[in-house]
Amino acid sequence: MNANRKILFIVALMLIGLAVATITNVALNFRDYGYNNAIEKSKMTAEIVRDGLTAHMVNGIMDKREFFLGNIANIKDVQALWIVRADNVIKQYGEGMQNEKPRDAIDRKVLKDGITVREVREDASNAVLRVTIPYTATAYGNPNCLTCHNVQEGDVLGAISMEFNINEIRQTGAMTIAKIFAINVIFIIIALWVTHHYFKPYMKLFENLQNGIKRARTGDFSFRFTTSLKDAGSEVAEQMNTLFQKMEDTFGGIKHNLNTFASRSNISCSDPLSTAGIIIQELSDVYKFKKTIELDSTKDAIYERFVYVLKEKFNFVHFALYEVDKNTKERKLIHITDHKSFCLPIADQNALECRAYRTASDVYSTDFPNLCSNCADDKAYSCIPFNINDDLALILSYSAKSTQEIENMNLSLPSIKNYFEAAKAVIESRTLMDKLRDSSLRDGATRLYNRRFLEEFIDKSSEQALRSHITYAILMIDIDYFKMVNDTYGHDSGDIVIKTLAELLQDSIRKADLAIRYGGEEFLILLYNTTPEGAVQVAEKIRTRFSEKKYQFGTDTVEKTLSIGIAHFPTQADSIWKVIKYADLALYEGKHTGRNRVIEFEASMHSGDQF
Repeated sequence: MNANRKILFIVALMLIGLAVATITNVALNFRDYGYNNAIEKSKMTAEIVRDGLTAHMVNGIMDKREFFLGNIANIKDVQALWIVRADNVIKQYGEGMQNEKPRDAIDRKVLKDGITVREVREDASNAVLRVTIPYTATAYGNPNCLTCHNVQEGDVLGAISMEFNINEIRQTGAMTIAKIFAINVIFIIIALWVTHHYFKPYMKLFENLQNGIKRARTGDFSFRFTTSLKDAGSEVAEQMNTLFQKMEDTFGGIKHNLNTFASRSNISCSDPLSTAGIIIQELSDVYKFKKTIELDSTKDAIYERFVYVLKEKFNFVHFALYEVDKNTKERKLIHITDHKSFCLPIADQNALECRAYRTASDVYSTDFPNLCSNCADDKAYSCIPFNINDDLALILSYSAKSTQEIENMNLSLPSIKNYFEAAKAVIESRTLMDKLRDSSLRDGATRLYNRRFLEEFIDKSSEQALRSHITYAILMIDIDYFKMVNDTYGHDSGDIVIKTLAELLQDSIRKADLAIRYGGEEFLILLYNTTPEGAVQVAEKIRTRFSEKKYQFGTDTVEKTLSIGIAHFPTQADSIWKVIKYADLALYEGKHTGRNRVIEFEASMHSGDQF
């Protein structure tokens, strides 16, 4: 039901209610009027009969009273009239005429109680008012009743009963009510027509506004409002048209710009304005995320932000984040929510074994059974690659207990990719900074860490190593008679020997160990959590393998040897720098006791005041 019909319906109900109230009031008033009119007529008739009978009694013509009563009964609307004698009058004057005896219980009640009784009898075709009025004796009237009757003051002498036909009054009331009803119907029709005629333009304007607002909710502001009104309604339409024009011009541009973002978002909403609000909120969140990570100093800090977003914003429970070095094809685990890996170890050793990285496309286990042969997770999973630059990529893997749950998680991917896109430049910048810093911490010729790195490492790790009971075996390595190579065959030949040793050192130690070019032909190795026996074995392996190397410098075949000194942290000193000095003393001892030797530090190699 539209607004116009609602207003007409409400007005009609109010007018009908008013009409019903008016008709009911008139009907009740007509009934009361007819009833009261008949009662007054009964009182007047009773007085006339009483006075007439008194006159007949005074004049001694009571035997002529029947004619008198008959004439009274012919009065208009008097349907019946009779009088009855009380017992005390009957005792004094006899029973009187035949029709003067009580006819019913009402007569007897009035004679007994001396109280007037009124009764209305009506049906569909007739209405009668029965009134029975008592005559009581009094000495204060004119004439004095007690002079003729042997009674006392207040005794009932008799009663008069009358029946009045009030049907005509009822019919007159019905006709009046019908006329009033007709007048009300005509008035209602006129009132509704006037209301409709006056309000119709406003209702059309209101419906016009409704249609325009409905279209505006769908992002369409091209609707224009029209009205035939010349008053404030026309101003409203004009102002709304101006507003919609501005909204169309402004929102059109916003919608166009947001569409590029919405295509990469998981937002699904039929209301473009709500969609725009959601997109703007997400843009704001992504912007805040980007501004935050721009102030983070390392990639690891940025990765921690990603982990936080995945947990708190997207409610991911089991997921892993990997970093792939495109040059070495190694995949490094950055974060995993529990200890259960998503992939077999081969995928970490060779990133090409990861289907998501190899194909550079999203992998969904729901697409095909056993889609990735190297995935160790037996749940529903998804693996998503993110390319950062030519050297670096990220892989996000996540799983769920059911297909429905993983599909719900997949809906968040467009928004997640927005976060990665926002962070791409920052990660690339931090990667470049890491490369520059790494270059400053590495030796240019051998690509081993340099002494500057060693200083930073010792400053950061010494106290933690002591607290965590971490041990290091320090190997100080020096090439025997290296100066002779440079002097005899040139520095290029010397560089070959240096690089050969650097490669040998890298191949002989674990990933947890560190190989450092300490200076010139001196190298330093920190063996992580190894035993003294293990340190000697590594040193001997390095010494032996290096001595087997042959270098062809022109027509000469050259072989070189190493001298290695070993010391242990923290068993021999609680300072790594001091242990390095001990290893250097052991190396010095090896140099002076024949070279091409591995010597472990002993306390006797230094005097107490050296340190």
